[in-house]
Amino acid sequence: MRQRLKKPAIRVMLFPMISDIELAVRPGEDRNPDILRQTAADALGIPVTQVDQVLVRKKSVDARRKRVRIILRCTVCTGGSRYDAEEIVPPGWKKADPDKRVVIAGAGPAGLFAALRLLEEGITPVIAERGPAIETRRQDIAAMLTSGRISPHSNYCFGEGGAGAFSDGKLYTRANKRGDVRKIAGIFCLHGGSPSLLTDAHPHIGTDRLPGILSAIRKTILSFGGEIRFDTACTGLLMQDGRVCGVRTESGAIPGQAVIFACGHSAPDTIRMLAESAGGKEYAPRVFCAKTFAMGVRVEHPRALIDAVQYRGAKEKLPAAEYRLSAQCGERGVYTFCMCPGGTIVPASSSPDEIVVNGMSDSARDGPWSNAAVVVEIQPQDIGADGDPEKAFLYQLRLGQEAKMHGDGLAAPAQRLTDFLDGKRSSTLPDSSYRPGLRSSRLDLWLPEHIAVRLREGLHIFGRRMKGFVTGEALLVASETRTSSAIRILRDPGTMQSPVFPGLYPAGEGAGYAGGIVSSAMDGERCAEAAAKTFTSP
Repeated sequence: MRQRLKKPAIRVMLFPMISDIELAVRPGEDRNPDILRQTAADALGIPVTQVDQVLVRKKSVDARRKRVRIILRCTVCTGGSRYDAEEIVPPGWKKADPDKRVVIAGAGPAGLFAALRLLEEGITPVIAERGPAIETRRQDIAAMLTSGRISPHSNYCFGEGGAGAFSDGKLYTRANKRGDVRKIAGIFCLHGGSPSLLTDAHPHIGTDRLPGILSAIRKTILSFGGEIRFDTACTGLLMQDGRVCGVRTESGAIPGQAVIFACGHSAPDTIRMLAESAGGKEYAPRVFCAKTFAMGVRVEHPRALIDAVQYRGAKEKLPAAEYRLSAQCGERGVYTFCMCPGGTIVPASSSPDEIVVNGMSDSARDGPWSNAAVVVEIQPQDIGADGDPEKAFLYQLRLGQEAKMHGDGLAAPAQRLTDFLDGKRSSTLPDSSYRPGLRSSRLDLWLPEHIAVRLREGLHIFGRRMKGFVTGEALLVASETRTSSAIRILRDPGTMQSPVFPGLYPAGEGAGYAGGIVSSAMDGERCAEAAAKTFTSP
C-alpha cells in the first residue's frame, strides 16, 4: 500500500535564516510571488508570514510525468533575514596601453571574449575579422535569402559574432570546469541580454537579440581602446626572432606581441595558411591533427507535434519543448545537437559550391517548427585521416559539396524521415522553415554509407524512445557538417601556444577546443590570460 507523506508540522522561526531549497510548481505559478512564498513556506514547514524573500536561482521544466512541473532552485529568506541578490558587476576593464598589443584573428565568441579579457589587463586587443560588422552582415544575409547568392566573407558563418551570431544564442554548456560560465552570461546581460540567462537551465539569447548585444560588446571594446578591423582576412603570419608577432592581411600587416588565432571552423583557407607557413603540406601534422567530429542532417518537425510528445498533451501554456536523443550504433555515437525549439533551418554555406544547413530561433521560440541536427560520430580512422589531418576537413567540405549536387542553388536536398527509413524517394515534401526551398532527394543513397546506415539505426532507436518522433510529417534536410571542427590546431596545454609557432595561441571552436558560444568564450579568455603573460615574463 502506498504510504502518504505527512505534511511538515508548522513551526515558528525565532531567528533569521537563509535556505537553499528546490520547489516544484505548476506552469505560470513560477511568475507569481505570492504562490512562491506559500510554496516555500509549505516546504519549510513555517507560516507564510515568516517568508520574507524567495529568489529564483535556476529554472527548468520537468515533463517526465503526466503533470508538467516547473522546477525552481531558490534561496529563501525567513525570520526577518534579507539576501542581497548578486549584482552583475562589470569586469575591471582598463584603458588599453597602445604599446601592448595582441592581435586576434576572428570576431566570434572566442575572439570577442579574448579581447574583453585582455582589456582587464590593460592590453590592446586588435581584432582582424574577415567579414563585416553585424549590421552589414544582416543585410547581406537578407539579400542572400532572396537572391540565392552567397557573399564569401559575409554570411551565416563569417562576420562579427561568427557562426554563433545566427545559431540561437544558446548559452548552455557542460564545460563548467574550463572557466567561469556565470561571468560569460553576466557579460551578455551587461550588454543587453535578459537576466533569465543567469537562471534558466538552458539559457538562450535568441537570434533576434544577438545583433544588438554584439554591437554593444563592440562598443565596449572600442571605448577602452581596443581596435576592430572588419573585412580584413588573415593571409599569413608575421614572424620576428622565431616568434609570431602579428598577421598579414590583404590590407597590410598588423603587428603585435602575440596572436590569438580564433578563426572559426568554416575557414579552411586560413587553416591551410598555417600549414604553408610551417613549410607545406608534409609539415601539417606538426601544426594540427585530425579529431573526432560529427556530420549528418537536420531533422524538422511541426512544433505542435514535438510539444505534444514532450508535454504529453498538457494544456498549460509552456515554452516550445526541447529534446535530446542519443544512441550507440556500430560503435559510433548518433545524437541530436543544437536543438532549436520553435526555430528555423538556415543556409550556413560559406561558399557557392556547397549546401550546409544550421538551425536558429528567436528569443520567443514561437515559430511553427522545431529542428535539430542529427549527426553521426566520425573518428579519424573512419576516413583515413589519422595520419593525414588535411583529409579530415576536406572530407567535411565534400559532404557539403555533395549536397549541392543534389540541391538547386541554395534549395537543399530533403527527404521525409519515414521515406529515408523505407529507402524511397519522397513524392511530396511537407512545408518547412527553410526559406531557400527544398528539393526531394534520396539522401539514403548518396550520404556516405557509414553515415546513412548509422543514421537509419539511430532514428529507429529515437522513434522507440520518443513516441511520435518518427513520422511522415518530419523532414531530413542535408547537409549538417559543422557541428564541430574536424581538426585541432596543436597547442601546449601549459603555455596555450602552438609548438611550431611560439606566440600563436589557437583558440575556440575552429581550433578544436570548444563546441559552442560559452565554451568558445571561455577558451578565448584562457588564451588571453596566457598571452597576457607575454608582457610580464622576464
